[in-house]
Amino acid sequence: MRVSLILIAFLLGSATAALAAEKPVTMTAVQQQALGIKVAPVEPTEQSWSIPYPAQVVVPNAQLRVVSALQTGLLESLLVAEGEEVKKGQPLAIIQSPQLLEQQRNYLTALSRLDLAKADWQRDEQLYKEGIIAERRYLESLSRYRQARTEVEQYRQALTLVGMDKHSLRKLASQRRLSGSLTLRAPLDGVVLEQMATPGQQLNPLDPIYRIGKLAPLWLEIQVPLKELGGTTVGTKIRVRSPELSGTVITVGRMVHGVDQGVMVRAEIREGAERLHPGQFVQAELATISAAQSFRIPRTALVREAGKLWVFVKHPEGFQPVAVTIEAEERDAVVVKAGFKPEDRIAVAGTVALKAVWLEGGE
Repeated sequence: MRVSLILIAFLLGSATAALAAEKPVTMTAVQQQALGIKVAPVEPTEQSWSIPYPAQVVVPNAQLRVVSALQTGLLESLLVAEGEEVKKGQPLAIIQSPQLLEQQRNYLTALSRLDLAKADWQRDEQLYKEGIIAERRYLESLSRYRQARTEVEQYRQALTLVGMDKHSLRKLASQRRLSGSLTLRAPLDGVVLEQMATPGQQLNPLDPIYRIGKLAPLWLEIQVPLKELGGTTVGTKIRVRSPELSGTVITVGRMVHGVDQGVMVRAEIREGAERLHPGQFVQAELATISAAQSFRIPRTALVREAGKLWVFVKHPEGFQPVAVTIEAEERDAVVVKAGFKPEDRIAVAGTVALKAVWLEGGE
């Protein structure tokens, strides 16, 4: 019998609480002002934002170049410094290389042999057409000419690989003047990100001198905990608050980092990329699609009671408590699912006092 009475009392209490939850809070404008209650409109939304995640600004791989010494020599001078903007083809550094003199000499010698082989071939071609010499002699001359041409191309390519451009090669072939001075030029328009050598340094092949990058667009490498990755896919929108920028996810990593169980999400920033700096750390937020009847409200609008979350919707005589469900938590707001109307206004300040009045009215 005692157990039955307790159960009945519990059910009556639950029913009373439910009725109280549905009961509006009557309050005049003067009372609202005295309690410091402020209201604001709800914000319908189809998109919510995650909490901020750490992200590092990096230069896309296709926009990075390392300018290296391709020939043994002495670094005579550096013509640009870290942080400077450069244009494609702009001189960057000068190297003095004895080996370059030898390669140029071989190239000029090969050119001379080519000229002689070409003259012999053209003469034998004419004699063969006139029937003066045998075909075999003509074919031998043609073979020597082709071999000499291949040799010239080989030496030309070798000089191109060490940094001589077409203009320098034409000048060398016409003037026949050797020079051990090699000028390295910028491979693309960009900014000098790092200087890795100093004047007077003895360089070996492939020793780096500069690292140059094109700084638009840029990537953000965002570390997202695996359990919070959710529906993030290629095409997901991202945003940065400081500075205010937006971008799009281009890759979602498959490898989980063992230390923090995070996944690397890479996003691309196109507009406003000049406001970022490679190596900089920022806070990035990921977008998610919200369900129908979703609204963004300030955190201060929420109150908790009886295991539920509530907000107070303004009406002419006071406020109506309405239960809501959180869909997403943002930095300074939450996205909730509720039966609001777009024109509804809710209490965003003084909600503690309003809750006290609400509960007192239900007792």
